[in-house]
Amino acid sequence: MSRAGLTRAKIADAALTLIDEIGIDAFSMRKLGQHLGVDPMAIYRHFQHREDLFDAVAELLFDHIDVNALPWNGRWRDLAGQYCQALLSVLQEHPHAVTTFATRPIRSNSSISSGVRMIECFVAGGFSPENSLRVARSLRELTIGHALSLSAVQLGSQTRSRKPAPEDPNYNLLAKAADSAGIDDHFDIALTAMLDGFENLRESAASAAAG
Repeated sequence: MSRAGLTRAKIADAALTLIDEIGIDAFSMRKLGQHLGVDPMAIYRHFQHREDLFDAVAELLFDHIDVNALPWNGRWRDLAGQYCQALLSVLQEHPHAVTTFATRPIRSNSSISSGVRMIECFVAGGFSPENSLRVARSLRELTIGHALSLSAVQLGSQTRSRKPAPEDPNYNLLAKAADSAGIDDHFDIALTAMLDGFENLRESAASAAAG
């Protein structure tokens, strides 16, 4: 690729592909330049530094969410639940990049626009603007936290588990429970419980306002 053919979008896309292949720890601007077939210094014509590039990678990950498919005109709860599932699905596809997404604000136009629309939906559903933001932040943190845990498993942390086998004399109730519960089957439980709690918050606020 010629230097003239480079754009911020092309570089960010190539960076995400490279991160997927080799991991964030092995990533470097030099390797990205090799991946693109350009002098690494050409990248700095579009990004001030590595962190600037990672900001763009995080924005690209958000753009992978099909926000147009979300039920913007439906109930606040449906929107919240489907958004979390969509975000989790994207992050699971890129386990090496989850920490990049989790450790920086997403400032893209699409992210800001989606955030505004979400707050508007929550307000229409009966939340105050400030509680709408608290709900949105809490849901994001739940989803990203779960994605971080799953990415650790996907990248090999489970191979270092010290959980005893059933035939081991130290096999206990915790180990038995772990054998029966999947590593990712608690997200729906947590999401439902959180949404139930927010529903109670909304109803309590409405009752207090009504006197």
